[in-house]
Amino acid sequence: MSRLAVAGLLLCPGLAQAHSFGRLYTLPVPLWMYAWGASAALVLSFLMVGWFVAHQEGSGEIRQRDLSRGFWGKLLLNPLLLGSLQIFSVAGLLLCMATGLFGTRNAYLNFNMTFFWIVFLLGFSYFTALFGGLYTAISPWQTLARMAGRLPGLHMRGQLRYPAGLGCWPALAMYMLFIWLELFGAVGPYTLAWLLIGYAGLNLFGAWLVGWRDWFTQAEFFSVLFRLISKMAPLQYQPPEADNARGKLILQAPFVGLLQSRASSISELLFVLFLLSSTAFDGLHQTKPWVKLYWQDIAGWLRPWAGENIVHAYPLLRELHAVFQSGALLLSPFTYLATYLLCLMIMQRIAHSGLSTRELALRFAYSLMPIALVYHITHYYTLILTQGAMIVRLASDPFGLGWNLFGTAHLLPKPVIPDMDWVWHTQVWLILLGHIVSVYLAHREALMIYAKRRDAVLSQIPMLLLMVAFTCFGLWILAQPITSTVVE
Repeated sequence: MSRLAVAGLLLCPGLAQAHSFGRLYTLPVPLWMYAWGASAALVLSFLMVGWFVAHQEGSGEIRQRDLSRGFWGKLLLNPLLLGSLQIFSVAGLLLCMATGLFGTRNAYLNFNMTFFWIVFLLGFSYFTALFGGLYTAISPWQTLARMAGRLPGLHMRGQLRYPAGLGCWPALAMYMLFIWLELFGAVGPYTLAWLLIGYAGLNLFGAWLVGWRDWFTQAEFFSVLFRLISKMAPLQYQPPEADNARGKLILQAPFVGLLQSRASSISELLFVLFLLSSTAFDGLHQTKPWVKLYWQDIAGWLRPWAGENIVHAYPLLRELHAVFQSGALLLSPFTYLATYLLCLMIMQRIAHSGLSTRELALRFAYSLMPIALVYHITHYYTLILTQGAMIVRLASDPFGLGWNLFGTAHLLPKPVIPDMDWVWHTQVWLILLGHIVSVYLAHREALMIYAKRRDAVLSQIPMLLLMVAFTCFGLWILAQPITSTVVE
C-alpha cells in the first residue's frame, strides 16, 4: 500500500494551488516553542483582560466620531465619487467576463484571474477590514440590479416575501460552492467568465424574486462576507438609506464594531465558522500529513473492498479521494460548530447565565471574526505581493494579446518573492494578535451577560482553551510541508 500512496502523491499535481511556495521551509526554532510561546501569550493576555477590563467597559457602548461633515467625509461621501466607483466596479466585472471569453487561456496572463481572485477577493477584503462597508454602495451586482430595476415594466421590489427562517442559508451554500470551485474546480479564465455571467444572472433573478434589499442583505454571499468583515473596520462607511440621502462616515476603535450586534441566526454563525474552517482546510488539504491520512490510512482500510491490484484500484481510490476532500471541506464548519458548542456548554456549567446554548452561540459568534481574518491574511497575503502586483502589467494587456495600452505592460518583469523567514514570523504575530483580540472581545461580551466579573472571567476559560487550540492548530498548518509544486 505504500507504493499506492506514492502513486497517489505523484498523480495529484492538479490539486496544487498557486499559493504554494514550492519548497520546504525549516522553521528558525522548533514548532513546539512557537506553540508554547503563543499559548503563554494568550494566557497572559486573558489574565490581563480579566483583571483590567471592568464592567463599564463591557456595557456595549462604543465611542464613535462622526466624520461626515468634515473634509474627508465630504470628499469620500461625494455622490460623484461613489458614482464613479460604481461605474468602475461594473466595468471591472464586465472586463473580467470579456477577457475570460476572448482573451488568453493562460491564467497568469489573463486580466480576469488576477483582478477577481487577487485584487477583488483578497485586496478588497483587506481594504474592507480597514475602511468598512463600501461594498454595499459599489457592489457591481447590486448596481446592475438597481439599473435593471429602472427599466420600464421591471422592478426589483420582489415578487415574494423573503422567508424569515431562510436566514443566510443561501449565502452559506453559495460560499461553500465558491470555495469548492476555488480549491477543486480547476477554474481558468474561460470558466471564470461564465461563472461570473451565471452569478450575475442569479443575482438579478434573486433580486427580482425577493427584492434587492433582502437578497443582497442575506442571500448574496459576497454581501454577507464583506458585511461581516466591515464590522472590524475602524472607519465605518454607512450607505444612504434613500436615493436622495447622504451616507455617513464614522471613526471608532478597530474591532469594536463586532460588539454592536450579534449573529442573527445559526446560518450566519455557520457562515462565520466556514470563513474560519475553509481557510484552515485550504492550508491543510495539501500538507503531507493530510495526504498520508487518505493514501496510507484510509486507502489501506479500503484495500479489501477496492482490490489488491494497485493499478486497478487506483482510479477508484482517486475518485473516492475527491469525495473525501469535498466532504471534509463541506463538513468543516459543522466540526468547528460542534467544538464551539462544547465550549459553550462547559461555559454554562462553570458560570450559569440563564441563556440557552443557542443564544450564547449567537452572542459570541462575532468574537471569532478576528481569528478568521488573520487566518485569511496569513494564508493568502503573499499572493498580493507575488501575483497581485502583476495587475499593473495586466491593465495594459488585459486579454494577453501583446498590447501596451497604458505603457505598463513591461513593468515588474518578475513577481516579488518575500523572504520566508519574514513571512513566517509575520504569520505567527498575526495569528497571535487575532486570537488576543478575540479573547478581549469575548470577555467584553461576557461582561454584558454576567453581573459579576468573577463569573465573566470563569466563563471565558473554555473560550481561552478554544483560542489556544486554534492558535496551535493554525501554526501547525503553516509549518507543514506541501505535497506538490505544480500549478495547473
